[in-house]
Amino acid sequence: MSDDKQPAGPAEDTPDRSGQDRSPEPGDRKGAEGGKGRGEQNRDDGKGDGKDDGKDDGRSGGDDGGPGKDDEAEDEAAEREKERERERERAAGRFKEYTRDPLGAEQNEDGPTDLAAAARTRRATRLLFDVGRDLTSFDRSYFGNAHIGDINLRLDARRSGAGMRSGPVPDEELRRLRRVHVEPDGYIRLRNALRARRLLVLGAAPGTGRTSTALSLLDEVTSASANGDDPEPGTGSRVRRVDPDDGVRQLAGSLGDSHGDGEESRRGTGYLLELSLTRPGTLPPAEMDLDELAAALDRREAFAVIVVTIGSAANALLAGRYSMLCPPAPTRELLRTRLLERLERHAATAPDEDAGPAGLLARAEELWAREEVENVVGLKDLRPAEAELIASLLAGHVLGDISYEEMLAGCRSLAAGQAQEWFAGVDRALTARPAGADADTRRPDTADLFHPVAFRIALAVLGGASHSAVAAAAHLLTWELSVQCDPDNTPARPLFCDDPEADLALSRAEVTDGQVEVAGAEVPARLIWYRGTALPSAVLTELWDRHFPVRAPVVRWLRLLADDPRSQVWMRAAVAAGELCVRDFDYGYAELVRPLAEAGTPRRRIFAATTLDQAAGHDTHRKTVHRLVGDWSRAGAPALRWTAAMALGYGNAAAGMDDTLDALARIGVRDDGEQLAAASFNVVRLLALPDADQVLARMAEWTHHKREPYQDLGLVTTVRLALTTVDELLTADLDAPLAGRGDWPLPLALAATRPELVAPMADLLWTALNTARARDVAMDALERLLRSAVRKDGAEWTRPGLAALLPALATEEYDRRRLDWLLRHMMNDPENPLPDARARDLWWLAVSPQRPDRRERTRRERTREEDTHG
Repeated sequence: MSDDKQPAGPAEDTPDRSGQDRSPEPGDRKGAEGGKGRGEQNRDDGKGDGKDDGKDDGRSGGDDGGPGKDDEAEDEAAEREKERERERERAAGRFKEYTRDPLGAEQNEDGPTDLAAAARTRRATRLLFDVGRDLTSFDRSYFGNAHIGDINLRLDARRSGAGMRSGPVPDEELRRLRRVHVEPDGYIRLRNALRARRLLVLGAAPGTGRTSTALSLLDEVTSASANGDDPEPGTGSRVRRVDPDDGVRQLAGSLGDSHGDGEESRRGTGYLLELSLTRPGTLPPAEMDLDELAAALDRREAFAVIVVTIGSAANALLAGRYSMLCPPAPTRELLRTRLLERLERHAATAPDEDAGPAGLLARAEELWAREEVENVVGLKDLRPAEAELIASLLAGHVLGDISYEEMLAGCRSLAAGQAQEWFAGVDRALTARPAGADADTRRPDTADLFHPVAFRIALAVLGGASHSAVAAAAHLLTWELSVQCDPDNTPARPLFCDDPEADLALSRAEVTDGQVEVAGAEVPARLIWYRGTALPSAVLTELWDRHFPVRAPVVRWLRLLADDPRSQVWMRAAVAAGELCVRDFDYGYAELVRPLAEAGTPRRRIFAATTLDQAAGHDTHRKTVHRLVGDWSRAGAPALRWTAAMALGYGNAAAGMDDTLDALARIGVRDDGEQLAAASFNVVRLLALPDADQVLARMAEWTHHKREPYQDLGLVTTVRLALTTVDELLTADLDAPLAGRGDWPLPLALAATRPELVAPMADLLWTALNTARARDVAMDALERLLRSAVRKDGAEWTRPGLAALLPALATEEYDRRRLDWLLRHMMNDPENPLPDARARDLWWLAVSPQRPDRRERTRRERTREEDTHG
C-alpha cells in the first residue's frame, strides 16, 4: 500500500502457481475439490483452444461427422468444467459449515451459549473450591469430636439450647461474662433502650453472641438496686433464665401476681427468654402481650430481654417497637480477649516462665496473622464460640502443648462445624407435635422451614452470582425440598415474605456491588458471597455426606439450573456439581453426568463436561475421568462424543496432551466429520495452555495428512483459531498476559505474548489461505484480524499482535499481493470501509524491513510436491 506503483490484487495479477487450489499435503494428489488454481485454469483453457483449432484444421476436408464430434467434445469439456466448479463450490460450502459455531446451531436450543461469560464465570467459581486439596481428606470430612493435646473439640458444643430451663444465672458465669464479653457495635443504644422500655426483643442469628449480649445487658441494668444502693454486680438472683415453654404471657402473669412471693416476685430482676419460633404450634407473641409484659416489668422495676432468631417466622415480632437487631461482636477484639484470658491463666499457674502474657499474646497474634492459618480457617468473621476454639488452639501451640499440624487440623473444623449446625435436624419439627395436639393439628409450613437451608445451599453453589439469582434458585430448591418431604401436600409459595437482611445474617453472607454479563454487556448488580472461603465446600460436603435423602431434590434442582440461560447460574452449578461428584462419583455419574451428557441441548452437555473436568481436578478421580472420556471418544453415541470433546478441551480429561489430541482427532474425523466443528473448537481451547506449541505442531501434521478428513480438521481448526477470542476459552487458569487480553483474537494474543508461536501459526494460516476449499473463510478470518488493530475510538487494540504475526505471514511476493488485494477490498467495503491511513499502517506492519535473523528465516522446509504446486 505504498505511494509508489502498487502490486495488483491476486485475482488479477497472481503469478502462475501451479495447483495453488490444492491442499498442500504430502503426496502427489489433487485437492479435495479436484479443481485447479486460477492461473492453471487459464492455461488449460488456452491450451484447449489451440488443440481444438489444430484438430479443426486437420479435419477440414475429411469425415462429414468431424465438426459434430468436435462440438460434442467441446460440450463435454465445458460440462466437465462446470461440474468441477460446482464441486469446488460444494467443497467450500462444506468447509464453511465445518467452521460454524458448534454451540449455536443445535436443535432444541433457545439461544446461543455465551462462552465468554461462561469462561469468566468458571474462573471466578473455581476460586471458591480448593481443588488442590482432595475433599476425601481430613479436611471437610466427618469431624464430630477429637482431642488435640488437652483440648477437646466438639462441633456440637456451640448449640445452646433450648434445653436451658428456668433458674438463676450462676455468679461464676456472670463474672466470666463481665471479664471476656466484647461489646458489639451499638451496645450502648441497646442498653439505653432496655432501660427506657424495660423490655427488649433482641433479634440475631444463632451463634453470634446474642445470648451473651443479652446477659451482659441484664447484668448492667440490674446492678443498681431499686433504693439506689449499688450492690456487687452479678449476685446471681438478679438475672434469671425463663423456660421458653412458659412463654411471654406466663412470665407477665407471674410478675403481675401481687400475692406471689419468693424469687419470682423480687424487684429489679432481669429475665432472659430465648424463643424458638420454629417449633410446632409456636406463635410469636402479639404486641399486646409484649405491652402487658412491659407494664408488669415496670411495676416490679424489672427488666427482660427476649432473644429470637431473625427470619420470616419472627418478622412480625421484630417489626414492633420493642425490637432491635444485635450486630455481631468484632472478630479481632473477640479473639484478643479470649487469648489474653487463657494466657493470663497460664501465667498465673507458671509464673517462672520467661515469656509473660504480653509476649505470648504477641506470638499468638503473629501466628493468627499467617496467610496459611487464615486460609485454613476460611472464615472472615469469628463468632464467640469459634473465637474460643481458635484461642485455645493458638494458645496451645505457643505454649507447646500441641503441634502446628494439630493446630491447623483444629482450625479446619470451624467451617465444617458451622455447616453441621445449619443442617442438623432441620425437618425434625415436621414430625414432632406439640404436647396435647390432636391428629388434625397442622404441621409447620414447609416453605418457611426449608427456605433458610435452601438459601445456604444455593449460596454454596452460586456464590458470586447476583443476589436475585441466588434468591430465585433458593426458592426453586425450597419447592423441591418441600415436595420431597411432604409429597401429598402442595407447598405454599409465599410471595412477599422474603427478608434479604435475615437471609444474609442466617447464612453468614455479604452483598457487594459488582457487575454481571447480560447479552455480552456488563451491567451493575449486587453480588452475594459467603463471608468465608471454606463455607461453600463445607456446606456441600455436609449436605452430600450426611443427609442422603436430600440428594434427590438437589439433583433435580441442579438439572433445572443446567437449563438456565444465564452463564452466571449454569456454569457455577456445573462446577459445584463436580465437587459433589467427588464426594460420591457413582451417584453423581448415574444421576447427573450421564443423563446430561446424553441431553439434546449443548448447554446441558457442556454442564456435564464441566462437571467431569472439576472432578478430574482431584487426584482420586482423575484416572476415572480419563478412562470415561476416552471410552466416549471411541465408541459413544454422537451426544457422548460431543460431550467428550468439550471435556477434552479443558485439558484435564486425558493423561497428556498427546492423548487429548488423539481423542479429539478420533472425534473430528469420524462419520464424515459429523463432530468436526466440536473437535476443532476444543483443539483451539487447548492453545491457551502451556503446551500450545505441541498443539500447533499437531495441527500442522493434520493439514499435511494424506487423508482428507484430517486435512479438514487441521484447516478448520486453523480458521477457528483466527475467529476465537481469548474470553471464549473455557480454560480455568489463563496466565497473566492472556488474562489482560480477553477481547483479543487468540492468534494475536498469542503472537504478542509468546513469540515462539508466531512461526507455526503463520504457517498454518498461510496453508489455509492457499487451500481452495478454505480460502474464502480464511480470507474472512484474516480480514477480521486486520480490523481488530485499532478500536472504534482510535485506541490501540491488537496492533502489537499484528506487528508480530503479519511479517511472518507475508514473507513472499505472492503473499504480499494477496494482502494488498485484501486491504484494497476492505477500503472499498461500502458498509464498513477501512480508512486509508489505517490500511497503510497495516501494510507497513507486514512489509517493514525485517531484522536480519528474521529475513534469513525460511517458512519451513517444503516437500517436493509443495515446491511444484505452491
